[in-house]
Amino acid sequence: MVERRRESVDAVTLLLRPNRHWAGFRPGQHLNLGVEVDGARVTRSYSLSEPPRGDGLIAVTVKAMPGGKVSPRLFDGLEVGDIVELGQAFGGMVLPRTVSGAWLFLAAGSGITPLMAMLRALAEQGMPTPLTLCYWARRRDELCFVDELRRLAAVHANFDLHLLLTREAAAADDEHEGRIDDRLSTLIPDLDARQVMACGPGGFVETARALLAGRVRGFQAEAFTAPEAPVVDEGEVDVTLARSGRVLTVPRGQPLLSALEAQGVRPPSGCRMGICNTCACGKSAGSVRHLPSGDLDHEHNQALKLCIHSAATDLTLDL
Repeated sequence: MVERRRESVDAVTLLLRPNRHWAGFRPGQHLNLGVEVDGARVTRSYSLSEPPRGDGLIAVTVKAMPGGKVSPRLFDGLEVGDIVELGQAFGGMVLPRTVSGAWLFLAAGSGITPLMAMLRALAEQGMPTPLTLCYWARRRDELCFVDELRRLAAVHANFDLHLLLTREAAAADDEHEGRIDDRLSTLIPDLDARQVMACGPGGFVETARALLAGRVRGFQAEAFTAPEAPVVDEGEVDVTLARSGRVLTVPRGQPLLSALEAQGVRPPSGCRMGICNTCACGKSAGSVRHLPSGDLDHEHNQALKLCIHSAATDLTLDL
């Protein structure tokens, strides 16, 4: 680590210098970060909060989670010069190579971090397309990047900022009170012209998905807690674990994480503690169903989250 800066009462940004094995990333992606805690190597996933930099450094913004293993260590226990373990970037919620049309970013809590990387990338391009950010937190001192966001809103006519508080009263022109289902339609009158990206807790993301279904030009989302998902498929499939060579028979319609755990496999995961992406692994063959949306995904050689995907066909996983 080469630098630390405080972003809010419970979040810090860490600037890291990756080694020659780092393959780069696109704004909006994540990486797995490992540190030693009580003599053991522990890994968690964090979003990159800045776009690629000219100096080669990368930035992750970490929110301290009460009772967590890794985030308290990163928040106040990591010193400049300390070494951490970095995985390669992954994740599919990224901007298209050429951005057009009007966009709406919806962030809650630490869901701001991947959206901030994309917002900063657009600002570097002069904010070429209309963008509105609606950013929710419980209290004002939990909001990250506020000074920078307000500065960008003042500089770029194409960028509108709405800061929403659920446990404090609004005290500035860009602040509002209320949850997403209370405020969204009044804040964004031209929803039908917007392409939407949303990131936050599972309940927030699914509320946004339901509110905007059929009302926007496009919707992409990532949740860092998994909502309850009904079983929608029947029957069983074979899942091959590429590293170990094991072949398991698991039910369709059940999250892969729990299906594998029922067979005695313990993939890394922090989903039940609200720590997103630690269950992500590669898929080299087969189709999966995204349980919150019901969508089928047939693409090979991609990373998927075991907690919110079920097997639709026979699969090969990088486990």
